Amino acid sequence: MKAWEATVRKTQAAAKKRANTIFGTSYGVENEDQEEEGNTSGEVYHAERFLPNGDYYTGYWLENFPHGYGKYLWTDGCLYVGEWFRGKTMGKGTFSWPSGAMYEGSFKSGFMDGEGMYTGPNGDTYRGSWIMNLKHGHGVKEYGNGDSYDGEWSRGVHEGTGKYQWKNGNYYVGEWKNGTICGKGKMCWTNGNVYEGSWEDGLPKGNGTFKWEDGSFYVGIWSKDLKEQSGTYYPSGSLLERNLEWDPQEVFNTDLKDCKVCPGEKVPIWPSQKKLAVWRSTKGSDSSVRPRRMSVDSRIDAGVDRDFGRMRLSDAATSPSGSVRNGIAGNDSDDGLQLDCVNARGSPLRIPKVVKKQGETICKGHRNYELMLNLQLGIRHSVGRPGPPPLLDLKPSAFDPKEKYWTKFPTEGSKITPPHQSCEFRWKDYCPKVFRTLRMLFKVDPADYMLSICGDDALRELSSPGKSGSFFYLTHDDRYMIKTMKKAEVKVLLRMLSAYYNHVRAFENTLVTKYFGLHCVKLNGPAQKKVRFIIMGNLFCSEYMIHRRYDLKGSTFGRLTDKPESEIDATTTLKDLDLNFIFLLQKTWFQDFRRQVDRDCEFLEQERIMDYSLLVGLHFTEASNDDHTPSGAITPVDNGTSETDSVPRLSRADLDQLLLDPAGWASIRLGINMPARVERTERNDTEIQLVGEPTGEYYDVVMFFGIIDILQDYDITKKLEHAYKSIQYDPNSISAVDPKQYSRRFRDYIFKAFAEDT
Repeated sequence: MKAWEATVRKTQAAAKKRANTIFGTSYGVENEDQEEEGNTSGEVYHAERFLPNGDYYTGYWLENFPHGYGKYLWTDGCLYVGEWFRGKTMGKGTFSWPSGAMYEGSFKSGFMDGEGMYTGPNGDTYRGSWIMNLKHGHGVKEYGNGDSYDGEWSRGVHEGTGKYQWKNGNYYVGEWKNGTICGKGKMCWTNGNVYEGSWEDGLPKGNGTFKWEDGSFYVGIWSKDLKEQSGTYYPSGSLLERNLEWDPQEVFNTDLKDCKVCPGEKVPIWPSQKKLAVWRSTKGSDSSVRPRRMSVDSRIDAGVDRDFGRMRLSDAATSPSGSVRNGIAGNDSDDGLQLDCVNARGSPLRIPKVVKKQGETICKGHRNYELMLNLQLGIRHSVGRPGPPPLLDLKPSAFDPKEKYWTKFPTEGSKITPPHQSCEFRWKDYCPKVFRTLRMLFKVDPADYMLSICGDDALRELSSPGKSGSFFYLTHDDRYMIKTMKKAEVKVLLRMLSAYYNHVRAFENTLVTKYFGLHCVKLNGPAQKKVRFIIMGNLFCSEYMIHRRYDLKGSTFGRLTDKPESEIDATTTLKDLDLNFIFLLQKTWFQDFRRQVDRDCEFLEQERIMDYSLLVGLHFTEASNDDHTPSGAITPVDNGTSETDSVPRLSRADLDQLLLDPAGWASIRLGINMPARVERTERNDTEIQLVGEPTGEYYDVVMFFGIIDILQDYDITKKLEHAYKSIQYDPNSISAVDPKQYSRRFRDYIFKAFAEDT
């Protein structure tokens, strides 16, 4: 014990000496006992902290947090000097690494976020916009080898339009995608040669023109593959002599040989990953308790003690009842978890209990077992059938509603169908070329698609049909949802299929439902029953638990869940009047969100579609902090089921890993796996409010959202419904309204429920 105390004294003395060398004179408090005992009223004061692990802090302090301007030195040599807000780096500041790298600019919740400049250890510099540690927006980067890039960035890589100049003077101006030259652009060489045209993966691909300084040029289709390349060479009038059989492969082998884009730098640890040592008063503390560390964005390290909650750095962390205060309160009942907030006003947020996977597995003996077998046989036949590779430019005939093919499936098999144990049936494919191309657009691998739907695992039927009377089936891996359809819905989809195809092709980030196939099964027998169904993507296909889900339309009539609070679980879909949050997105994502909602609503309005809704799913990152899990591990949920049925939750350490892993960022796009925040709201009991008043309570979440139910047109049935309900209720409160009015009301509401995180 004496040896340990001596080590601590030496560490503190060394930290003070090092801090004085780096910071200059420290401004300590004359009476530390007075500092610890007399400043508990919430006022900000200046403090000096020598922390048990050797870290050092000097600056302004509030209760148990760095708050205001301060300097924090970690034992590994990392240093932050700047503004703090309740233990988080927030505002302007400078973070430096032992390697010599430095970032100077804006911070938000521990992340490099806003405008800032980063200087790498190898001499690279970047000035521009950041979001959550990644270059995002406009920025200028000067590489250590002399290259430079000025243009748009997305998630840490070149994306959009920009200019890249090599140190030898060659430069490219044009479009980028995922860090590589892709799209329309122009490459200029110092010798006067120019290529202007299409690019793919950093090389000319498609239509383009190569010009020489003397005025001669080559026009044609470019490709690294000689079989795909073709073009014509045109000599200039002043040309003395040039080989008319010039080989365009010289551009690939010679001109572009040294035009390589520098890779991005690798940062060993980001500011948001740095942990703060917990401050402990020496009075009345138990010296046997291990010190914990807390990240600069207020995240408790997942690999250490969790009995204090996520927001306090003091000893008195538990209430007399033993529940966690200012953190995550574990609920021993089956009702779920509760999240408390530092700024909480009113009752804590209740997270619904974890449940088993949705739906009933369709086994032998199930009423729809044969229908499932028929569906799987038909899908395997349609997708596995050989054919030419799909082309993006489809002929109008491909969208003709009469473009459908019947296939008979006798039990004994035929030349094109296998024998099977189900009943005899007929199978219909609607517009197969279009849906094959859609699957290619949506990057669906045919083998994976068949494996998900037609593999050895059975489908799951949801426990109750939707309001429309349709039944829903889920694949075993939750990737695809199969919905039975009415004949009228099939007609609507076929009518708008060409416009839908053009829309999803033009806007990669569209929020409308993704459709992969439209089919029909006709059962033989006296009933001659026809079952039509659509295969679509499951918005909530995620390895993480969806704690809350909302179906939002912007209307109020009938838009309140009729379930009591005790029966609401993680699979319950809540409605507009149940919503008690405002969704906060980062600036760039919020701008993208607004633009895409406008585009999607304009498309649906043009197609006379109404009654659609925005489906929103929330994963609360704090909800798994009660699990004792090593940092970086995905936290399984013990729900009383077998190990294979457990549903992972995303811990805050997992979120850090997701944001830092390039593969994780590749999985994040508009509406999918989006890190965000929500602010809790409260409604006024005296009037109906679609969006309540903000309370100042914030929660970190991962969001999923998309526009669903896009096959209801404003037909005679909906017009009659509008006329009937308008007599009894406020016409603005009902769902059945004209598509133009519906689109306007939907957007007005959504843009109030979503806001920019400022």
